[in-house]
Amino acid sequence: MTDTDHPASDDDDDGQRLLRYDELVLLVDAKKRKYLITLKEKGEFQTHAGSVYHDLLVGQPEGVGITSTRGQRFRAYRPTLEDYVISMPRGAQVIYPKDIGPLLLLADVGPGMRIFESGVGSGALSMGMLRCGAHITGYELREDFAAKAQKNVAGFLGPDAIARYDVVLANSYEGIDQQGFDRMVLDLPEPWLVVPHAPAALRPGGIFVSYSPSITQVMKVRDALADANFSDVSTIEVLNRSWHIEGAAVRPDHRMVAHTGFLTRARLLSDVVVTSVAPEPQLETKENP
Repeated sequence: MTDTDHPASDDDDDGQRLLRYDELVLLVDAKKRKYLITLKEKGEFQTHAGSVYHDLLVGQPEGVGITSTRGQRFRAYRPTLEDYVISMPRGAQVIYPKDIGPLLLLADVGPGMRIFESGVGSGALSMGMLRCGAHITGYELREDFAAKAQKNVAGFLGPDAIARYDVVLANSYEGIDQQGFDRMVLDLPEPWLVVPHAPAALRPGGIFVSYSPSITQVMKVRDALADANFSDVSTIEVLNRSWHIEGAAVRPDHRMVAHTGFLTRARLLSDVVVTSVAPEPQLETKENP
């Protein structure tokens, strides 16, 4: 196929969504090394193994094989969110995919939910929540981190997600201006300083989740939650161990992604208490035997 043979539509005759200019593509070589690129007209991806020309990928189906000018074979895919989080430009340290997945379930993130996030960093966790259909108000202290997060979100999820992503330069330790959030998600050095502001910001029944690398941070968060109007408090750690499977040789891999952080979850209680009262017994009469 030549450069002029690319179809005008994004879909081929089988309904496949073909690779196109200005979208992200992940190149994977024979050793499973991954390279994230954006397809550009007359663009060129250069490695020690030769060059790969972007124009040859445009109009091709996902998973296509392509050979570099020096004979190195690659496969081209659209990156998953996990691929993008690992490879995307970053300023702050990101929450890794092995923690993002469980966190989305712990926080029970869903479409239309209003989420308060503080410490947006490079936007990795934000992308997970936005992809679930949530609306995020993010507090970030550093302007460069806020800009990086918004750029990463726009680059992977597009304009619809950006419309649901409001990042402001503010310090959540000093307070939270908005109210009625369904969820609160924190990735901060001192999350316990935000806990006193959480009851006013969350709706009753809302869920609080904090990511902390250190167990001493977790202890302080748990103490703060015990002094606030929260219940159903739990803390977990997620360990990720892959396996080597090759014929009859089956064993755990020598390396694993062990500790990265602790996830602490709690639920805000309502101040309303309803007392159950047993109904008065009815006396039997001739009319009501």
